[in-house]
Amino acid sequence: MSDRLYPLLPQVHRRRDAEVGEPLRALLAVVAEQLDLVEDDLRRLYDNWFIETCEEWAVPYLGDLVGYRTPAGTGGEVPPGLAARLAPRRDVADTIATRRRKGTLPLLEEIAAAVADWPARAVEMRRLLAGTAPLRTGGAGWTPATVSLRDAGALGTLGGPFDTQARLPASAGPYRLPSVALFVWRLRPFSITHAPAYSIDRARNQYTFSILGNDVPLVAEPIPEPSATHIATADNVPVFIGRRALQDRLADFYGPGKSFAIWRDGADEPIPLAQVVVADLSGWAYRPRRGQVVVDPELGRIAFGSRTAPRGGVRVTYHHVFPDELGGGEYPRDLSTGPRVYRVGGPDGEFERITQAYERWRDDNAGGDVPEAIIEITGSGAYQEQLEFTVGHGDRLEVRAAEGSRPVLRLLDWYSNRPDSLHIRGPLPEECADDDRPPGRVVLDGLLITGRGVSVTGVLGALTLRHTTLVPGWAIEPECRPAHPQEPSLVLENTTACVQAERSILGTILVIADEVRTDPLPIHLTDSVLDATGRDREALSAPDCRHAHAILHVHRSTVIGEVHTHAVRIGENSIFDGLMHVARRGIGCLRFSAVPAGSRTPPRYRCPADRPRFTSVDYGTPAYLQLAADCPPAIARGAEDGSEMGVYHDLYQPMRADGLTARLAEFSPADTDAGIVYVT
Repeated sequence: MSDRLYPLLPQVHRRRDAEVGEPLRALLAVVAEQLDLVEDDLRRLYDNWFIETCEEWAVPYLGDLVGYRTPAGTGGEVPPGLAARLAPRRDVADTIATRRRKGTLPLLEEIAAAVADWPARAVEMRRLLAGTAPLRTGGAGWTPATVSLRDAGALGTLGGPFDTQARLPASAGPYRLPSVALFVWRLRPFSITHAPAYSIDRARNQYTFSILGNDVPLVAEPIPEPSATHIATADNVPVFIGRRALQDRLADFYGPGKSFAIWRDGADEPIPLAQVVVADLSGWAYRPRRGQVVVDPELGRIAFGSRTAPRGGVRVTYHHVFPDELGGGEYPRDLSTGPRVYRVGGPDGEFERITQAYERWRDDNAGGDVPEAIIEITGSGAYQEQLEFTVGHGDRLEVRAAEGSRPVLRLLDWYSNRPDSLHIRGPLPEECADDDRPPGRVVLDGLLITGRGVSVTGVLGALTLRHTTLVPGWAIEPECRPAHPQEPSLVLENTTACVQAERSILGTILVIADEVRTDPLPIHLTDSVLDATGRDREALSAPDCRHAHAILHVHRSTVIGEVHTHAVRIGENSIFDGLMHVARRGIGCLRFSAVPAGSRTPPRYRCPADRPRFTSVDYGTPAYLQLAADCPPAIARGAEDGSEMGVYHDLYQPMRADGLTARLAEFSPADTDAGIVYVT
């Protein structure tokens, strides 16, 4: 409590107050606390006069003062929590400046970044329309109505944002007169830094950039535009790198600090540029010559000569795209502080393996001196270990990735007579009957776990999966199909753990429990994916497709597969692409969620029976679980606040599109109509 007023009293009053137990000091501390609140409020009121320092709720009001218009349909009022999307601070601050540049193409690209946070390229489609050139002009200013079949580079851009070929005018679509098309990229680029590549053959000369062994198209790392009047080119947006583009501009994409780089045999420097060759590695038919390193950017594959194959491994740095910060990745996360940290890997790591750090913690905590610990893994390496964590009452163990890292835990075939999953064990009920401490807790944060699943047994308080991926189907094939679609990624066997998944990707959850002597397990999914690799497979169930002894809580998540559970306490703003069957319909509710017809559910409120349509349902593809353009509006805009249902709800893409459409109508060139074209 604040003690700022008490020293201002005369000494005589403070002496008398001390003689009776300082009640006056306590009273003035309460008054000073309220005074601090008033002063903080006054400071905030002053800050709220300026767009750079105001709170989010004040942004729409400041925008109204300069005539900023929110998208149509909001009635001039901003719903709670959506101020940052419907009235972006950057766009409001630039309102007057953008009006002075109204009608210019570079301005439309800036508006896309300010309003929707999407990279964009504005194209005046009139210049791409074929027509008859007037004789008096000698054909100047008209695009030739012919296509050169020898220009492979131009043919590769057909139909895209960098297309330069002429078209006949059309009555619909972007190729009409007058028209301006704003091509936008919704998928975001993410980096993987100095991570191990995956060898798919015994000769060790064929690799994939992805540690999971799947094909992943490489993406160019965007660079900032040089000036405000610059029209975006392929260097300024996250485009997929084509084979011909890479061959023509290899030096622009390859090397340290660029879009991708390759190291071999533990070398400090990447493979020289002169040794890199671009080719089509479909079917691995291309045979590299001695000293060559062949790269296929469209498939994310690498091939070495059979006589010069690496013996000390291959590491890669590359960029890929994904809809959002979900699952394991190198993106920023909020990391907890306080407990003792045991660092694994990297130049500053105390230990080389995770098991070494765990055993050191067990030794330090033998007398209960270190009940809470963090095992932090630095770097984006791969760890092949037999992992088994035992957590007692009063303990808390967090295994997490360091900032800017994405470690991979590869669970291999270690045993022939029992499962090889990552085991998390708590004590048996009879072993902790007299222990009054709270049950142990385990946190997995920022990890990618493949090869097997996670098994939880014993008395535990909670298992938290935060920004973590348990690969659906244990592993994926080169075409991103699941390797073992029937296998569960998380097994809860005779445990008391409360499972909490936050911004994570999970495979099937299997619950094995004594339904007579134990209470149902609470399972919470928040901004996460529960993927059974097929809508006809079980995403949550007990063995033999019986009802899982669990109570499900789902918020803004996407579930692929059938749900068979004891009850659903709450399901909101979510997508269930698979039948739901609950044993107890009288408790809980579903609201603003898509559920297939024929499901047995708790009471529903505004839950459409339309089936969602996704761009892709295969984990490992760039547009994983992104809603397709023809997805029913009841799902694409069916959430409580008008956003889309499912795991990408908090992207607020419908609001971003509406805001961008409104700005285009206001700032497009005169006598033209502008439209949005989604590239990704």
